[in-house]
Amino acid sequence: MREIVHVQAGQGGNQIGSKFWEYISDEHGIDPQGSFRGESDLQLERLNVYFNEGQRGKFVPRAVLMDLEPAVLDSIRARPFGQLFRPDNLVFGRTSASNNWAKGQYTDGAELCDPIFDIIRKEAEGCDCLQGFQLAHCLGGGTGSGFGTLLLSRLQDEYADRIKLTFSVIPSPKVSETVVEPYNAILSLNMLVDVGDEVMLFDNEALYDICYRTLKLSHPCLDHLNHLISTNMSGLTACFRFPGQLNADLRKLGVNMIPFPRLHFFMPGFAPLTAMGVKPYRALTVPELTLQIFDPKNMMVAADPTHGRYLCAACIFRGRMSMKEVDEQMLNIQTRNSSYFVPWIPNNVKTAVCDIPPRGLKMSTAFLGNNTCIQSLFTRLLEQFNAMFRRRAYLHWRHWVKFLSFFLSFFLSFLILSFFFHIKVILV
Repeated sequence: MREIVHVQAGQGGNQIGSKFWEYISDEHGIDPQGSFRGESDLQLERLNVYFNEGQRGKFVPRAVLMDLEPAVLDSIRARPFGQLFRPDNLVFGRTSASNNWAKGQYTDGAELCDPIFDIIRKEAEGCDCLQGFQLAHCLGGGTGSGFGTLLLSRLQDEYADRIKLTFSVIPSPKVSETVVEPYNAILSLNMLVDVGDEVMLFDNEALYDICYRTLKLSHPCLDHLNHLISTNMSGLTACFRFPGQLNADLRKLGVNMIPFPRLHFFMPGFAPLTAMGVKPYRALTVPELTLQIFDPKNMMVAADPTHGRYLCAACIFRGRMSMKEVDEQMLNIQTRNSSYFVPWIPNNVKTAVCDIPPRGLKMSTAFLGNNTCIQSLFTRLLEQFNAMFRRRAYLHWRHWVKFLSFFLSFFLSFLILSFFFHIKVILV
C-alpha cells in the first residue's frame, strides 16, 4: 500500500491531528509507547500507510507537527500519546502568528518554512511509494491559514505529481475566537483553489449544530468538535489502512470526485450520529446508514444539499455487510432523488467497503459530497469579509507587516552594501 505523509499546522490543526492519531492508533492496536498490542494481523497489514517501523518493533507516525509558538506542541508532548511522535518532527518557532495571515505567509512562517520542508522531504524520501500528503489546519488563525497554505504551495512546487489532501476547518461566528477570521479564511481559500487537490471542509457552525441538536450536548466545546472531525477523518482513511471488498485511495477519490480541476471542495459527513438516549431505538443497518449520510443534519458543512445538486459523492462503509445491499441502496437514492443529482454524470456515487468496523460500532459510513450548495458557505464568508473590507478595518495590521518586511529587507541590504563599501575603502 502506498504511504501518506501527515502534516498538521497551527493550534487547531495540531489539536485535530493529535485526536486523529489517537483514534487510528487505537484502531491499529498501537499503545502510547508505539508498541503493537492488537488482536488481529489485519491491524498490521497496512500499518505502513501512516506509520514507520523503528527499532525494537516501535511504530512511529509519519507525521510532522508544526506551529509558530511552542505552547501547543508542549501540551501535545505532555499527553499520553505525545511520546509516540518523533521528537525531531515537532518544529516550532518562538513567536506567534497573532491570527495574522500575512505573518504566517510572508514573515515568521517564511523563516520557518525551509527547516520544516527538510523534515517533510526526509519523510517523503523514506517512503517506498509515496502517494501524497495530508494537511490538518484551521483557516481562521494565522498559522494554519497563512503558514499552512505557504507549505502547500511549496509542496505543489516540489511534488506536483502527488496528491495534496487537506482537512480544513472553516471559522464560524458561533465558535469564534478572533474578529479577523473572515480575512484569514478568504485569503486561504483563494490559495487552496490553486494548490489543493482535495479539500475536505469542516464548518464550525455545522459541527456545533450537530453537537447541540443531534448529539444533545447542552454545552458543546472544542473537544467535542475535534472528536467529530477526527472520527470523520478516520472513516475517510479507513480504506487506506484496512483491507476491504472495495478499496479506495487518494487517487481514486480524486478521479471520481473532481469533474473539473477547481471544483475540489467536498462536504464531509458521518453516520451514525445519535444521542446516547436514542441509540437503543435505532438499528444499525445499511438502509439506516444511507438515509443518515444523505440527511442535511449529518453534513459537517452549514450548507443544505437540497438547495443544490450533487456533481459526485463518495460513501465509505465500514463493517461486515452485503455488497449487493450497498449497491441497491445507492441506486435507490439516485433513482428516488434524481433531481438532486446532475444528469450528465451517470452513476456519480462512488462506494467503498472496508471490512473492519470502528471501535465500539458494528458498522459506520463516512461521506464526501461534491455539491453546488457549497457556494453558500463561500458566500457567507465573503459577506463577513466585505463587511470589514468595505471600511478597510484591520487592514493596517497587514500593511504594517508588509511594510515592516520591506523595511527590514531594505535596511539589511543597506547594511550589506555599506559593509562592502567599507571593506573596499580599507583595501584601497
